[in-house]
Amino acid sequence: MAFTRPWHSFFMMSIRGGLRMSTQKKTRHERLLHIIESEPLLKDEELAERLAVSVQTIRLDRSQLGIPEVRERMRRAATTHFGSPRALEVDEVVGEIIDLEIGRHGLSVFDAGAEHALSRSHIVRGHHLFAQANTLAAAIVDAKQALTARVTVRFFRVAHVGDRLIAKATVTGTRADFVRVAVRTRVGNQEVLQADFLLMQGSGEAERGGELRETRH
Repeated sequence: MAFTRPWHSFFMMSIRGGLRMSTQKKTRHERLLHIIESEPLLKDEELAERLAVSVQTIRLDRSQLGIPEVRERMRRAATTHFGSPRALEVDEVVGEIIDLEIGRHGLSVFDAGAEHALSRSHIVRGHHLFAQANTLAAAIVDAKQALTARVTVRFFRVAHVGDRLIAKATVTGTRADFVRVAVRTRVGNQEVLQADFLLMQGSGEAERGGELRETRH
């Protein structure tokens, strides 16, 4: 008996360690599911950073949970939630539209490549960030024509080659032939750009008077 006790202790410690690892894995899986459900466009690298694990662990977890890679998630989202812009063609939008409800809101994704950035610093040129926001704002306007009348833009941080820029546009108000659209662009959970657009819709023959009617969702 004196010889079996150390082995018994080691065996019980191994079981507890296995149970602890199993619990940690279950918790991680639950967190992964929750994150992807709320932010389905995060790349594996971003998920790994959020959960403080390796990219390989994230890929293994996704495989075990039956979660497709981000491009497949984007494709499914586009198939499920995609409307057709009226003011411009889909291929005229900078980035890829994955969610669009005309007159209400839209979502686009833009993967920054070397061709979009300064060669020395690899910082994405600002006009690409603005173009993503501007074309998405026009895409959600419920009219055959949407022209930018005024815009206020704020940049909060730079974007680099390899960043995935997610822009969300929301109609915030209408008045006669004018539509107000707010666009927020982020990389991961960091905000990159805020843009508030005033767009002329229809023929552009806007009436100057009238009170702005706020749109609530």
